[in-house]
Order: sequence, then C-alpha cells, then structure tokens
Amino acid sequence: MKTRFFQTLACVSMAVLFNMIAMPAFADPMTSCTMTYKLSGWSFVYKQYDGVGHVSCRNGQRAQVGLSSKSIGFTIGKSEIEGTGVFSDVRNLNEIYGHYAALEGHAGVTKSVDGQVLTSGEISLALSGKGRGIDIGVTLGALTISPR
Repeated sequence: MKTRFFQTLACVSMAVLFNMIAMPAFADPMTSCTMTYKLSGWSFVYKQYDGVGHVSCRNGQRAQVGLSSKSIGFTIGKSEIEGTGVFSDVRNLNEIYGHYAALEGHAGVTKSVDGQVLTSGEISLALSGKGRGIDIGVTLGALTISPR
C-alpha cells in the first residue's frame, strides 16, 4: 500500500514538474499583426506626416492607433497615402506601440507611392501604400505608433 502511494505521488510530481517546465513555452505564443493606415502631410527637406491606423492580429486582438512620422533627407512634396503594414511576429498587441526607426522612399505626380522599412528593437514593420499628391524623396527618420 505504501509502495502504491509513493508511485502515485511520484507520477503526480513528475506531471506537475513537466507542466511547470512546458508551460512557459505555450503561455506566450507569437502572433502576426497587420495594419491598414492613412497618412497625410508635407515635406521640404524635413518631412512630417500624421494619420491613423487599424491593427488586427491573428490571435483576435485589435486596436485603433495614431501615427506620426517625422524624417529628414532629400524630399519635397505633399501627399495623402493609404496602405498596409505587416509587423514581425509579436507576443502581444501592446508590443507594437512606440518609436520605429524608418528608411523611406516616396514618389509621385498626382498618384503617389510610398514604401518604408521600420524597426523598433526586435519588432519590424514593412509599410507600402498608394495615394495622391506631388512628392519625391528618400528620408531617414522615425514613425511613432500610439494607442488612440
């Protein structure tokens, strides 16, 4: 009887230990997030664009965000851009907020195109959009994503 008790106790202890070790791997699954956005602004050596976006993640999380882009470089123009962004995998939607370093190229006469590659620590974001305006340039700067 004592032997059976200790065998059961050992099995239960091993199961609890296995769950304690395995749980952190499953407790924080990664998810992918995408963003649709609208930005508008102007540039003349200095570029400033502001706008809004909607982020949705594969795990069901969603958020409305504010966007603010400030950069400097060879640039001139004024445009409105609508586009899509794809984030690298994140653990939680809250990881997308903050400042992203940006390298951008944009061009257009009546119809504008915009592409950016951004990074914030381990999180990356690729933006591509189309719109209208008159603009051309290559800039280096930052995009800030904040909750709305």
